[in-house]
Amino acid sequence: MIEIERKFLVKSDGFKAEAFKQTRIIQGFLSTDKKRTVRVRIKGEDGYLTIKGESSKNGLSRFEWEKKIPKQEAEQLLELCKKGVIDKIRYEVKVDNHTFEIDEFFGENEGLVVAEVELNSETEDYTKPNWLGTEVTGITKYYNSQLSEHPYTLWVE
Repeated sequence: MIEIERKFLVKSDGFKAEAFKQTRIIQGFLSTDKKRTVRVRIKGEDGYLTIKGESSKNGLSRFEWEKKIPKQEAEQLLELCKKGVIDKIRYEVKVDNHTFEIDEFFGENEGLVVAEVELNSETEDYTKPNWLGTEVTGITKYYNSQLSEHPYTLWVE
């Protein structure tokens, strides 16, 4: 399956009042190779194993395969992951025909808030809510796999 999404920084916490759902996510990476990222995730009470391929040149799309696994197995796989576990709360906000997923990061990525919207095509129109900031689609330092290795709190501007 090909995933098409745009990614943005978030400039205010206005999204929190609009959220219809929020879920704690803990995730680690078995591989952070840009050609194949392998992620283990615990989202609420569920476990997931995800493999993502290399991003397209514009950063908008890439192959993604995800399988739900028992939470206990995900916990065991997290023990095998590389250093740098991601800890975040995901807020889901409906904006017209799209659902934005906003990740508020904790731990070594404290202070970073990123929104993503999945699209059906790279040219699909969508409404931009007022809390949406600068687009960072395709900027690899904002990928979770990279945040696990080079946390936001250690970035030097």
